[in-house]
Parts: sequence; structure tokens; C-alpha cells
Amino acid sequence: MSHNPIRPWRDIARRTSRQIMVGNVPVGGDAPITVQTMTNTLTTDVKATVEQVQRAAGAGADIVRISTPDEASTRALRQIVAESPVPIVADIHFHYRRAIEAAEAGAACLRINPGNIGDAKRVAEVVRAAKDHNCSIRIGVNAGSLERHLLEKYGEPCPDAMVESGLDHIKLLQDNDFHEFKISCKASDVFLAAAAYQQLAEATDAPIHLGITEAGGLVAGTVKSAIGLGNLLWSGIGDTIRVSLSADPVEEVKVGYEILKSLGLRTRGVQIISCPTCARQGFDVIKTVETLEKRLEHIKTPMSLSIIGCVVNGPGEALMTDFGFTGGGAGAGMVYVAGRQSHKMTNDQMIDHIVELVEGRAAELEAAKEAAE
Repeated sequence: MSHNPIRPWRDIARRTSRQIMVGNVPVGGDAPITVQTMTNTLTTDVKATVEQVQRAAGAGADIVRISTPDEASTRALRQIVAESPVPIVADIHFHYRRAIEAAEAGAACLRINPGNIGDAKRVAEVVRAAKDHNCSIRIGVNAGSLERHLLEKYGEPCPDAMVESGLDHIKLLQDNDFHEFKISCKASDVFLAAAAYQQLAEATDAPIHLGITEAGGLVAGTVKSAIGLGNLLWSGIGDTIRVSLSADPVEEVKVGYEILKSLGLRTRGVQIISCPTCARQGFDVIKTVETLEKRLEHIKTPMSLSIIGCVVNGPGEALMTDFGFTGGGAGAGMVYVAGRQSHKMTNDQMIDHIVELVEGRAAELEAAKEAAE
């Protein structure tokens, strides 16, 4: 556990939802909020896709989604599923047959879009395949692909139209006695997505998949997702998230975890608290943090680390972290352990020393966890 305790004024009351399974990963109920991403390789390039799935899983992805636009992709999916360390969601648009083939290939979940999957008969066939192969389903409503009759009814994509689309599709699944589903209602507009999700959360007890779709590049998309997803998560809405970035899927996973960690909803790896630097800094904070992020990215055990350039805020921040380093003078600074001053360390040896401390603590905690199990 991190040295920093969770205080009552930081608690978030999560919305009560049903729990479903995506492969061996629970989603909803009291399960941890899961982090997802999506591959951007050609699905038919099995080697590249498997490598990307494995990198995403290594970064902490609980679930990975893969597009299956054609029959060649669903054929490749079978091998990808066999080599994946995490459950695979098959992303289906337009062709309901691809959903049936994906279920047969071993997908743990089928993502279908009610705006383009077809009529009730085709949905029933997809449901039958999901039941036969133990798949869950994600109803994926998107503001950019709403059904024509809803656009005619409402005049434009709006929260009411998105929620009506989702509820109509929920009814289709329930009419087919299928209940292992989750739902999303994504939009690229933060206000539209947030309003739709808020309405949806009140209208169903299904697990909710959060996302701001087509959020943009790494910086802009991260900010947009943090605002949209952060506000929903803060209000207790959301059981699984995907940050949609025009970037490496691993970056999506990292941003997803940072959003959850900032709200105290999920802990994984080392959370570094660092100052923006100024003329008072006693060492190169920016370079130090960049180096520590890379050298500590293999740590999965939750831990907190403060790297502060001077003594103005350094001691106070260190009180609330597992380890800390505060810049001083004469080429050295103070190392903090569990919130207390411990010993001095020279700036040039500090990075190696911090890494050693964190790795040692992680090994201790993992050993204790294994012993308890």
C-alpha cells in the first residue's frame, strides 16, 4: 500500500451496476474500473497485432479491442486470441456476420453499433452466437453514427437521441434473453458525451464503458479525455474506460491509469509528484523525472514518489509519499522514506538510489502479498 492514505473527503461513491464478465475480467459491480485500448495494426498482420496487444497488456491494459472489418480479420483473430494475455473485444461495424465469426474465433466480447449492425433478426443471430461461445456484448452508441430515424426525430445528435438508441438496443438484447452486456454512448464533444452518459446512468443498471471518441492527439486528446472522463468518474459513473488518442495504444493505457490514479480509483505502478521547476531548483527536475519515469515503468506495485526541486514544498510533499527527494545545496539533497527525513544523497547518485529504493520496496510488498495468498 502507498504511504498516502485515502481520506474521507476523497471518497467517490460509484454508481451501482450489474457485473458481467469479459473473458476472465469482471466489469461492473464492485470490480475495479478496467482500462482498455484498441490496436491500430492491420488485424491480418497477426505478428504485429499480437506484439501490440502484448505491449498494451504490459502497460496495464485489462482488455484490448481489435477491429474485424472483413472475413480475413476474423480468421486472423483466432490466432491473436490464442496468443493474447488479456481478453479480446472484436469491434464490429456494418457486417453482422463478422460478429458471428469473431465469437467463433474466441473473442471475449463483441462490440456492436446499433446504428449500423442491421435489423432485429440480425441482432438475434449475433446474440445466439454470443450465447453459444460465452461472449459478452458491448452496445456501442456513437454520436457520429446514430440511426436515421433518430436523427430525423431529434434533428441532430443529442443526449436524448443517444440514450434512446442505447435503450432500444438494450431491449433488443433483453428480448433475446441476453443480459451479459455493457454499454457506451460516445461523442467527440465533451459536453454531449457527458450529458448522454449522465442520462444513461440513470436509465439502466448495465455496466458503462466510458470514452470520449476521437479525442485527438496525445496532448489535446489527453486533456479532453481527462476533463470528460474525469468528471463522469468523479460523479461515480463508469466501470471501464478507453482513452481514444491518435497515438500509440500504450499511451492510451498510460493516460487511462493516470486519470484513475488522480481520482484514487485505481493504483498501479509509481505515481511521481514533481514540481514544474524554477530558479530555486537544486537539480535538473525535468530530466530527473523523465529518467525516473522510464526506469520505473516496469514497477506494477502501487507506490508514490515526490521529486521536488527545493525546500519550499519538498518536505511537505514528501510527508505524503512513500519516497521523496528534495533538492538542497552543494550538489546534494534530502531523501525521504515513508514521509520522514532519512539521509542525504548527492544529485549525481540520486536517480540510481531512488530506483534501488523503489525496486526494493516493490519486491518486499510483492513477497508479502504472495506469502499472504
